[in-house]
Amino acid sequence: MKRFLVVLVGAAFLACTSIESTIVASNEIVASEGEAVAVIQANSLGWTFFWHLLTVIESDLNQVVNKMLVAEAKSMGAHKIDLKGAATSPRGGLWGLSAILMGMPSSSAVGVAIK
Repeated sequence: MKRFLVVLVGAAFLACTSIESTIVASNEIVASEGEAVAVIQANSLGWTFFWHLLTVIESDLNQVVNKMLVAEAKSMGAHKIDLKGAATSPRGGLWGLSAILMGMPSSSAVGVAIK
């Protein structure tokens, strides 16, 4: 039982989040509205068990878009995001079979921060 707990705690650290951003010159990036401030990429890797029924660490579009991408843009002084792309691992249907015992769903989003 102790070994299982050690493996469980160690595996919990495998899930992670990452935010990468770069400041851009507004005259070099075309923004649909306003002035481009930065390009931001947010990634998240989660951890689930038993066909994604038991979520240990969350990874979904809500997390990467709202909690990570928008929060980073606001911290850089931007008012909104021009979302360029977002993706997440499917969890239903045949894709759910990939997580019979343990699954590691991933999500990512990329956008341009606009002032």
